[in-house]
Amino acid sequence: MNRLILATLLILSPWVHSEEKHHEDPTRIVTKVGFGVSDTLTLFGSLGLDDARMLSARINDDSEWRVGGSWLFDIGIVNFNFSKTDYDHGSYKNNYSIGTYVPLTYFNIEPAGWLLFPMAGYTYNDGKQATESDDIDEDYVLMRTSSHGAYLGMFGVRPIENSSWSIMSFAGASTGSNSYSSHWFGAGVSYKFNDNASINSFAYHSNDDFGSVNKVGGSFTYQF
Repeated sequence: MNRLILATLLILSPWVHSEEKHHEDPTRIVTKVGFGVSDTLTLFGSLGLDDARMLSARINDDSEWRVGGSWLFDIGIVNFNFSKTDYDHGSYKNNYSIGTYVPLTYFNIEPAGWLLFPMAGYTYNDGKQATESDDIDEDYVLMRTSSHGAYLGMFGVRPIENSSWSIMSFAGASTGSNSYSSHWFGAGVSYKFNDNASINSFAYHSNDDFGSVNKVGGSFTYQF
């Protein structure tokens, strides 16, 4: 009985979910704010409602945005997100998704020190694609499109021993109705100053039917 009570307290204690996890772990429930700089300035943050639930938001100076929430379970985290992304020639995409990250450390899988998080989920996209026009007065014409689909991917973090540095990488792909397809990948490094502050730098590429995005940048995060 004492062991059962101790295990219950460990599961319910806030510091089990926040203190023992890596600061770049995507399954953390935290309250934080931060900013990122690439080709645009981005502001982001999250609000932990309790030990298991969190709201999050992100916006940049191009008026692209994302809002969402998370629900933490023992074996992983479920996220839902709504976002808007702009592309060249007036193309834009509204995305609605629900998916999960599952830490392989839950199954005692940690190859070569990597903390791996498979991700999967459902996604719906709608927006306008820019296609080349036959009209000599217009180079492109915007066409309304939408699709339902699914995505798979992997996020990984490799802490560097005896230092505050970590290596990060991620990749994934999505496929859907109306011949929709996308892929993305990236890598970066992260540095933790203390229990509250950290920075990271990254390079990122994504491509889908709406257009492509290539970014190199960095961000600062402060956790409360």
